Amino acid sequence: MNFIAWMIVACEIAFWVVIILGLTIRYVFKKKRLSIFFLALTPVIDLLLLALTSYDLYRGATATIAHGIAAIYIGVSVAYGKSMIDWADSRFRYYILKKGEKPERLRGKEFSQNERKNLIRHYAAFLIGGSMLGLIIFLIKDPAKTESLFAVLKTWGFILAIDTAITASYFIWPKKDKATRIGS
Repeated sequence: MNFIAWMIVACEIAFWVVIILGLTIRYVFKKKRLSIFFLALTPVIDLLLLALTSYDLYRGATATIAHGIAAIYIGVSVAYGKSMIDWADSRFRYYILKKGEKPERLRGKEFSQNERKNLIRHYAAFLIGGSMLGLIIFLIKDPAKTESLFAVLKTWGFILAIDTAITASYFIWPKKDKATRIGS
């Protein structure tokens, strides 16, 4: 595994460690300001990965799938970051602290609407990460060195199209509520 691939793994681990630390400091130690500091480190992790990836390519490295995944990671982290923190926060409060309401499984219209929000986030992530990939391809100006980035971009576009179709299907055939399924 190359350097950038290891950095992606390290950044993903750091992302969740920072979130867990932030939530622990907020709820267990009751230090809200300090917890905000830790939660605010999540974009710093993204910037670090962006800097390392850029530097690696600047040094003349041939772009690999790992470089493409780094752009996806950054796009997803920016687009989904707040919702991932909210998701972790609700589960931390319920499962660890035994406080608050149990996170419910969405069904029917609520599920479809939530999936639509996630699809919009996916499009935002694609715009962010895809723009980064496009910019790198444009700046390097050597198709032989960037073909894997273009392949990542095409694959991600295909996955986004599938996600769009699946999300549309939830509006055509919504997940039924438990009460509705039992009575059927």
